[in-house]
Formats: sequence, structure tokens, C-alpha cells
Amino acid sequence: MNISIAAEEYAAHPCPALVVGCVEDDFPADELLAPLDRLLGGGIAALRASGEFSGRLNRVKLLHTFGRLPAERLILVGVGKRGELTAERLRQAAGSAVRAAAVAGITRLSSVLHRAAAIDGSLAACVEGFILGGYSFSHYKTLPADERPVEGVTLLLPAGAAMGESEREAGEAATLCEAVCFARDLVSHPGNVATPSYLAEKALELSGRHGISCCVLDRDEMERLSMEGILSVAKGSHQPPRFIILEYLAGPPGKRPTVLVGKGVTFDSGGISLKPREGMERMKDDMAGAAAVMGTLMAAAGLRLPVNLVGLIPTAENLPGGGAYKPGDIVRTMAGKTVEIVNTDAEGRMLLCDALHYAQRYKPAALIDLATLTGACLVALGTIATGAMGNDPALLRGLKTAGETTGERIWELPLWDEYGELMKSDVADMKNAGGPHAGTVSAAWFLKQFAGKAKWVHLDIAGTAWEEKGRPYLPKGATGVGIRLLVEFLRRSGG
Repeated sequence: MNISIAAEEYAAHPCPALVVGCVEDDFPADELLAPLDRLLGGGIAALRASGEFSGRLNRVKLLHTFGRLPAERLILVGVGKRGELTAERLRQAAGSAVRAAAVAGITRLSSVLHRAAAIDGSLAACVEGFILGGYSFSHYKTLPADERPVEGVTLLLPAGAAMGESEREAGEAATLCEAVCFARDLVSHPGNVATPSYLAEKALELSGRHGISCCVLDRDEMERLSMEGILSVAKGSHQPPRFIILEYLAGPPGKRPTVLVGKGVTFDSGGISLKPREGMERMKDDMAGAAAVMGTLMAAAGLRLPVNLVGLIPTAENLPGGGAYKPGDIVRTMAGKTVEIVNTDAEGRMLLCDALHYAQRYKPAALIDLATLTGACLVALGTIATGAMGNDPALLRGLKTAGETTGERIWELPLWDEYGELMKSDVADMKNAGGPHAGTVSAAWFLKQFAGKAKWVHLDIAGTAWEEKGRPYLPKGATGVGIRLLVEFLRRSGG
């Protein structure tokens, strides 16, 4: 989607549709709507009087102007009560507006939504809402000629206003959203396309475009490093595993990097512990953590953040087969710890444990992993919040603050030592699954054993990586969760 800025009188601006935010308390008497209402002969006020539209959050009303305005149509979108107006609500309103425009077949919009209230970051929030709400994944569909998404949005500043700062803000928001859409695409591709080798190819392309260092380890190199956690998961598949290392070092020389680790199971059948057939097709999304790490590196480089950042992506398929790892097997991980396999569907932690141990060589200032790790997290928090557990309260607070700012909220779960009792094994150092209770926490406890002395946080995105119904700027499908959260964290912490 093309985003542009113009400084023009909005009531005299010709366009296919003009998006206007409506504050519930003031509708329709606020300073933006009142001139439009006069030109339409009180038509907007009539909507309020009839109860047809009141400015409630994310309610949308499309009006034809019949030549009374240069704009052919108005898209009125509710932003709720003025005292409750936030950047997140503007983000949602923009997403609601662009989705309504797409349904109506409108391909170009102009907008004064960001002027609904004086809020820091309002313009960037609207850009994010328009781009992310207008996203669609149609790579494998034959679309009718008249079915096109919204292709461009022009944000209108007051006539004569300086545009430089607004253009910078909009450009940065668009760069960030490009990375989110890149990650959404990766997660949306089917498992027969987005294989471990495909992820490695995309990482190398990313490296070439953005000047990020990239190294990809193959099976032989992983064997030399004793990455048996990753290799055991890959045994049942004909697709070879890969270990992807991305380095973006734009911070002070010698400053310890932030290391991100993303689970990259490109398809998860459950292996020998086979999943039920219902919904298994969605298990292509089990590499959403990997996509988030790649997208975060892409965004950091595109925004030229002055940080040192490393991305580690262990990637494999988890399939049953004659060579597949089995319940009862004992695996010696890269760290030397032995793991009794009691559930081959608890494979993500087997990839992550080797990657977390590998991360120790960077002596990370912060170590953050993202993974669609446990269905238990979806049960606990639904699709609204990402589960978070870690060993450093300050790191958790920093991520939580970033989550509140971006709308990618996280919620901390306990990680007490007692949960380790669930993971005790009679024949190895630990089991890879702890049974039906506290599944999210016991999985995080397992990962903690490989985080070393680093300040570490685990983000379980099992519930937030995929949207089943569709919300204002989260269309049904992959969400690209984690990228905006991590970029905001890096901006605040300085990496």
C-alpha cells in the first residue's frame, strides 16, 4: 500500500473517499465534522438524531456526497469517547475504515483520521492501521478483475503545514508494517512452499537487500555442533533442517547484542504423537516465531536503528516416518543435557534449547525467544495476549510497556522452581513434556535450563500468531505478532 502526505484543505480535497474520525462525545459538532455537515445540509447530524451512527469505536458509516463535496464519499469511523482515545484506538479505527473501503470496492483513500485528537503518534498509528488492516494474502487465489485491495492512502495535514516530520513519521510506520506483512506472508504460505530451505533462502534475500549478515548451517554443520535437539525433530522429514543466523550490528562496537530466537517448525504434524486431523492444516503457522525474528531484523535494518541485534532461527519439519524420533528416545542436546522424549509433539522446545545454548556465545545483553509453543497458552490467555515468562523482571517490564504501546500486549505467568517437578525424568536429566497441567509454564521452565546466565524472556505466541475471525487491523490469518512489540522495545531500550 502506498502512503503519502499532503497539506490541503480537506473539505476542498477531491478523492474517491475521505476518512473522518468521529469522537462519540462531540459527534457531529467537532471542528472536523461540522464543516462537512454544513456542506451536506445536516446529513451527518441526521445520522446521530436517528441513532444510525453515533461515533462508537470501530463503527463505520459510508456516505455518498452527491457532488456537495469534492470527495465522492465520506467514510465516517467511530473512535469512541474522547477521554478514552489512544493511539491503539486510532490504529483500530484506521483498520476498520480500510476494511470497509475494500468491501465497497474503493481502492484509494484520503484521511484526516489522525487529526481526531491531539495524541502522540497518532499519524503513525493510523498508517499502521491502514496498512495492516488492508493486508490480504491472495498469492494462490484467482481474483475477479474488480476485486482489488486498497492501494493507497493520502493523509491530509492542514493547508500550508510543513510536511517533513509527518513524512518521516509515516515513512517509518510504513517500513515497520512492510516487515509485519513480510512475516504474515511467510506464515501464510503452505508447508509445501515454506520449507526450512525456503526460510533460509528468504533470510539470504533479506541479507542482500538490507545489509544484514546471514549464515545458514546445514545438517552436517549442525551435527558437528551436536545440535541433536534440532536434528532429532527433523529425522522424520525429507526436508533437511536449517539453522539460520542473522546479525545486524549498527550499535556501538563491542556493545553486547540483543539476541532473538524464533521457533521455525515449518509444518507440525505432531510426529509419532500425531495431532488430530481437525485443524492440522493450520500447523503451517508453527514457524511464526521464526517469521517474527526475520521481520524484526528487517524492520531494524530498514529503520536504521542504532542497535546490535542477532536473530537465531532453528527450522525443521516435524513429521512421522521410519526415521522419526519416538516417545522413549533420549536426546543429548548441544548443551550436554539429556532429554527423555515423552511427546514428539513437544518438538518446539527441542529446537529452541539448542538455539538458546548457541546464543550464549554472543554474551547477550538480552535474550528473547518467540514461539508458538503451547496450546495451553491459548487456553489460558486466548488470542488477546502473548504469554511471557523469564528470569529478569526489568526485561519483562520493558517488553510489557512496549506491548501496551503497540497493542501487542503480553501477560506474565509464574516460573517458580516447583514447576520443574513436572519435568523430572527417571532416565534422563529431564523430560520434554510435563503432562496436562501448567503446560505453558513447564515448557518455559524447560527452556530456562538452556538460557544460561543471560537476561531471558520467553514469549509464547501460540494464541496471538493467528487470528481466526478478523479484527480491525488483524485480518483473518497470520498476524505477524512480535515485530512491532520488539521494535518498540529496541527503540526504548536502545538495544
